[in-house]
Amino acid sequence: MALKSTIFKAQLQIADIDHGYYADHALTLARHPSETDERMMVRLLALALHAHDLQDRCHGDATLTFGAGLSNPNDPDISLTDFSGRKRLWIEVGQPDEKPLIKACAQADAVAVYAYGSAAQVWWRGVGGKLGRLNRLQVWYLPSAAAGALAGLAERSMQLQATLQEGTLTLSSALGSISVEPVRWQ
Repeated sequence: MALKSTIFKAQLQIADIDHGYYADHALTLARHPSETDERMMVRLLALALHAHDLQDRCHGDATLTFGAGLSNPNDPDISLTDFSGRKRLWIEVGQPDEKPLIKACAQADAVAVYAYGSAAQVWWRGVGGKLGRLNRLQVWYLPSAAAGALAGLAERSMQLQATLQEGTLTLSSALGSISVEPVRWQ
């Protein structure tokens, strides 16, 4: 019998001072049985970092949603889709293979990867040269200590505040506060 995803609910208040975006988001995250709390929280962090794109790219005429993730490798972890069905932004977390990223760049206006974990730098050395020609692709690195600490904020029902100021995202809840400054690799 196959294991089912675990459902997490998050009330996320975003204060993106860098982009002038302030909003509340009621989110449902389905954590695949093989997904860790760390990866799930990195997905949530990536969504918070790009929530301003709802206004900046689409003037509010779009949806920013979590994809099927590990359940469907052809689906982005997060996508921004306008109401015409056009993928405006495709976001992956972890260390994806190069071929799906090339395909994503052909299907979306922009693609962002948030690499994290101890193997991220090894992954980037292996694929960085091949992905460098993709002008729609941005690759960000989340420092291992900060990404790992995000797992400590995971709860089945979460009340979170995300503040983005001067490139640093601070994610806070009753359990604590984590500051993450993504480093741009590409």
